[in-house]
Amino acid sequence: MIYARSLNKGDAVEQARLRSSPNECLYVVQFATNQINEGVKAIKEAKQMAAHAVDLNCGCPIYEVTRRGLGSSLLRPPKKLYKLVEGLVQQSDLPITVKIRLGCEADSINCLENVKAAREAGASAITIHGRTAQQGYSKNADWDLIKQAVEETRKDGYDIPIIGNGDILTYYEANRRMQESGVDSVMVGRGALAKPWIFQEFEKQQTWTPTAQERVEVYKTLAEYMKDHFGNDDMGRKKSWNFLPWHFEFLSRYKAYPEHQYSEDSIAQPLIQKRIIVPDDMDPIEILLANRCSDAHDRIASILWDADTHIDAYSKLCSYAESDEFATILQTGSGNPEEDKVLANLPKGKAGKWEKRRGRKPGPKRSEEEIAQIRAERAAKKARILAEGGVWPPP
Repeated sequence: MIYARSLNKGDAVEQARLRSSPNECLYVVQFATNQINEGVKAIKEAKQMAAHAVDLNCGCPIYEVTRRGLGSSLLRPPKKLYKLVEGLVQQSDLPITVKIRLGCEADSINCLENVKAAREAGASAITIHGRTAQQGYSKNADWDLIKQAVEETRKDGYDIPIIGNGDILTYYEANRRMQESGVDSVMVGRGALAKPWIFQEFEKQQTWTPTAQERVEVYKTLAEYMKDHFGNDDMGRKKSWNFLPWHFEFLSRYKAYPEHQYSEDSIAQPLIQKRIIVPDDMDPIEILLANRCSDAHDRIASILWDADTHIDAYSKLCSYAESDEFATILQTGSGNPEEDKVLANLPKGKAGKWEKRRGRKPGPKRSEEEIAQIRAERAAKKARILAEGGVWPPP
C-alpha cells in the first residue's frame, strides 16, 4: 500500500515501493487516497514504472490511516466511494480495482452497497475481505455475504471479477470457497506469510509438508534475498532487521494440514483461526521454529543472516535449539520488555497534519510504581500461560 499524497510529494520510501521485480509478469500497485486528482497523479507515476493495474485500498483498518479518511473509512459513504472510483477510472489509462471490507463496524455492514457502487463506477475487479474493519482478524470471515455480493453482481448483468479474501491457509480451503461462493479467485494474506508455499500447493493441488531442514532452506533464501536487496553489510543488516525477524511472527505459526486429516475440520472452523499448541515432545529444532517470542525470532534471523549456506544455518539452529539461552526463553518468554514490532506502512508528514492526533488530549503520565505494577501483572500472565502449555506472545 502506497500513500498517493506522500508519493506525489516525492517521498523516497513511497517511491521505492513502486519498484517491481523483473520476474513479475503481473504488477499491480495499491494506493491509499481519497482524492481524485491526487490519485490520478499517483497512477501516472505507477504507469511510468510499468504497472499493469492499480488497486484502491478501502480496507485498511489502522487508526492512523482511517482518521485521515483513507482505507476502510471510505466504506462509510458508498456515494463518495462511487465518485472516487468513477473519477479514477475516467481519468486513468490503467485498470482500476478496489479492495473493500464488509463495512467499518459490525452494526453498519454495507458491503453490497459498496460493491454496487464500485462496479457501477467502472472498477475492473473487486476484492472483498469478509470482515469489518472493527473486527480486524478476530472473527471468521463471512463468506455467505461474499457469495451474496457475487450473486447480486451476476444478477445485475456485470461480468466484473469478484475476488474473495479471508481465512485461506490451504489449497483445499481455497477450492471450497471458490466453489461455494462463486468468486472468480481468492486472495491470500496471513496464510502466505505463515506458509509462503501456499501458491505452489494451489498450483499442484497437493499439500507440501516440508521438514524443518526444508523450511530453514526457505527461510535462508529469504535472508539471502534481503542481503541482495539491502546489502550484505552493517547498513544492509540494519535495514533488513525491520523485516526479517518480524516475518517469524508468522512463520512460527506454520503447521502441516494435510487434506485427508483436516478437510472436515476446516469446514467447522478455518484452520488459520485455530490455536496451535506446541507439544513438549517435539524435536528441539521444531520447538525453536514454532516459538512465538520476539527475542527467539531475532536470534533465528541472526543465524540465518550469518550462516554461509542453508545447511550451515540448519546446523547452527539445531545447536541453538538445545542451548541454555533458548532454554531460558522457553521458561521466561520474551526477554524484550516492549511489545513485538508490528510491520505497518504509516503515513509521514508534519506534526499536526499527519502525525499528531487531533482532538485527543494525552492521558496522565503513569508513575514508576504504576509502571512496575503493570509489568508485574504482564509477567504473571505470561508465566501462567506458559505453565498451562500455551505460547507467548499469544496468537
